[in-house]
Amino acid sequence: MANGAAVDCSDWGCDIRGRDAVRRTVSRRGFMKNGALALFGTSAIPAFLSRTVLAEMTTAASNHRKLVVLFQRGAADGLNIVVPYKEKNYYAMRPSIAIQPKDVLDLDGFFGLHPAMAAFKPLYEQGHLAVIHAAGSPDMSRSHFDAQDYMESGTPGVKVTQDGWLNRALQAEPVAGRQSAFRAVALGAQVPRTLQGRIPAIAVNNVADFSVGGRGPQASPISNAFQAMYDESTDSVLHGTGQETFEAVKMLRSANPAQYRPAEGVVYPNTPFGNSLKQIAQLLKANLGVEAAFSDIGGWDTHQNQGSVNGQLANRLREFSETIAAFWRDMGDDAGNITLVTMSEFGRTARQNGTGGTDHGHANAMFVLGGTVKGGRVYGRWPGLEEEQLNEGRDLMVTMDFRRVLGEAAYKSLGLHHLGSQYLEVVFPGSRVTSEEFLNFI
Repeated sequence: MANGAAVDCSDWGCDIRGRDAVRRTVSRRGFMKNGALALFGTSAIPAFLSRTVLAEMTTAASNHRKLVVLFQRGAADGLNIVVPYKEKNYYAMRPSIAIQPKDVLDLDGFFGLHPAMAAFKPLYEQGHLAVIHAAGSPDMSRSHFDAQDYMESGTPGVKVTQDGWLNRALQAEPVAGRQSAFRAVALGAQVPRTLQGRIPAIAVNNVADFSVGGRGPQASPISNAFQAMYDESTDSVLHGTGQETFEAVKMLRSANPAQYRPAEGVVYPNTPFGNSLKQIAQLLKANLGVEAAFSDIGGWDTHQNQGSVNGQLANRLREFSETIAAFWRDMGDDAGNITLVTMSEFGRTARQNGTGGTDHGHANAMFVLGGTVKGGRVYGRWPGLEEEQLNEGRDLMVTMDFRRVLGEAAYKSLGLHHLGSQYLEVVFPGSRVTSEEFLNFI
């Protein structure tokens, strides 16, 4: 079809005219950065479609490995999530919000989980769940916006980084031939900072909507715009993935997303986060070639009325842990191929404030869950909570760079061993951390 000719939208009912109109409607950068192409809905995918989408596989895909990254937005209070209940100063600094020893879910005789995280205790005892405490960014920013940006870009203190650390990790992975169109998936309305970059990522907003790029008639022109754009693409990374994407969308349209049921006995919390992880499980089970999935959960900025055993933080932790535990059970045998890692931009102050909450702090706790995870341990070097041990006299000090944690999770899940000791410099430029410094929690 020559430039300026009509775009055939008969299947979708659109009236966009010409290739130029298509280009004006949407660009590759708009797709990748803003998540304009969103897949809504999936069920069982017929074998012939799987063969089309997965004709050529990457290292992780061939090994059936998958990496799931979860961001706790708002700065979670790591000290009340993984409680150092043997630290006397912990109780002195938190007279009304500390978790008392009798309520702590003991992990190792020194640390314990918040009692609202009972769903995590079996995962820890079974050796699937590892904890990394006193983890965080070397950058000292207390700005939510900057700190989240630095952690998602993987370049603390550098504001000009164009892509996200997880996209760079996917770029570094060995690829033989074409990539799956569904290699990187984010739950939400747009592709997050973590997944922005040269590797195309797809944003999935709601499986119930079951369309492309929006609801109803708005989906039609966007779909055709992307199909036309990809048809003319000369980008070696993007070219060839577009047709598989739209073929997959056609099959998704013919399936009934309501048919999906979690594994027997699995009930996800009926919340946005619970629904997002249920959709991730659904996408992973659909055999679309998903290697990296991302979701987030807000509500961690507990400046006021944080609560202790009960209250604001407890409610969020219950939802968080029960959702992840449900996801783990839902994946069944496939859970053995999954590595899930959690992160938050920074922790909270060691001392509670005058309104029964905590303010922006520094170090935090991270969780890693997986079939190959050496769980049942709290990793990292504990810095202590005595006055002289606190960062700037107020926060838990960072002793574990978050890039070492994310780096190991990606390195061992995505098959990046070929990069050797230079791996983290590729994925996390300027980190000065090598694979020899991994904690070996996988």
